[in-house]
This record gives sequence, structure tokens and C-alpha cells, in this order.
Amino acid sequence: MDNNVIGQNIAKWRRDKGLTQDQLAEQLSVSAQAVSKWENDVSMPDITMLPKLAEIFGVTIDQLFSREPKPETQYIAPEYRKDLDKMLLKIVVDSSDGDKVRVNVPLALLRLLEGAEDGSAFNINGINLGAADWAKVMQLIEQGVLGKLVEVDSADGDHVEIFVE
Repeated sequence: MDNNVIGQNIAKWRRDKGLTQDQLAEQLSVSAQAVSKWENDVSMPDITMLPKLAEIFGVTIDQLFSREPKPETQYIAPEYRKDLDKMLLKIVVDSSDGDKVRVNVPLALLRLLEGAEDGSAFNINGINLGAADWAKVMQLIEQGVLGKLVEVDSADGDHVEIFVE
């Protein structure tokens, strides 16, 4: 493990989130000095802190240890693409009411959404996902686009992400 990478990532993501060392420390129930030591490569966070750090920053634990962040969306060359029938469309909805919904849709079923005439084919927690242009989403996927396809934050505080794996 490279203290340098972890410390740099913590400092970068803390600043990106607009948090001070004191604010991050408070969320983790540690001292601001502990956060400072992590960021300055004097020490590393306890392993039990890693899931909470990843959650706060909206990254994976693997990314905490990574030198180069992976792009959220990427193009896959034709020779490296998976069979579409073995892929999933993942929909994540975090409502302003505190509801958390996670839906995994096999791409084979996505074609059912494409054909909905009234756009009501897919409602999650009152958020109408049937309004999306599913034919265009499917076209992107067929062309080799993987990862995060859509991210929406509504004025009401709802957060929706759609990605394909």
C-alpha cells in the first residue's frame, strides 16, 4: 500500500467535496490532526475507516488506493465488447425522502422499455424513467459505451444514475 496515493486521494476528494479537514474529521469521528496526517503521508486511516471514506467521497475502496481514476464512462473497442445479453443496465435512485432504490435490468429487457408508447413503462419511486429515450441509450451501449450514461439531480433533491456494466 502506498501512503502517498491514499493521502493524495483523500486530500483531492475532500477539496472536491468542499469539505475542510475539520468537517471530514467530524464525519469520521476522528481528529482534524488525523486527517492532516493522512493527507501529509504521515499515517494512514484505519482499515475500518475505508468504507466510510469511500461513501463520503462517492468512490470505491479500490479508487482510494488507485493512482489513476478510471473514467466514469468509457468506449470499448468492438473486439473487447461483451455479449449484450450478458450485460446489465443499473439504475440507482436516491430520493430526497431518503428512499434508496437499486434496480438491475438485463439489457435484453431494455427493449421492452423502448416500445412503451406513453412513457409509463418504468416508474421508480415516482420518478418516470420511461421518459428517457431508451432507443438512444441502447444505441450508445451497442456502440461500445459503458459505465455511467446518465446522472440527474432534480430540483427536488432526487438523484438518479443510470449505468451499464
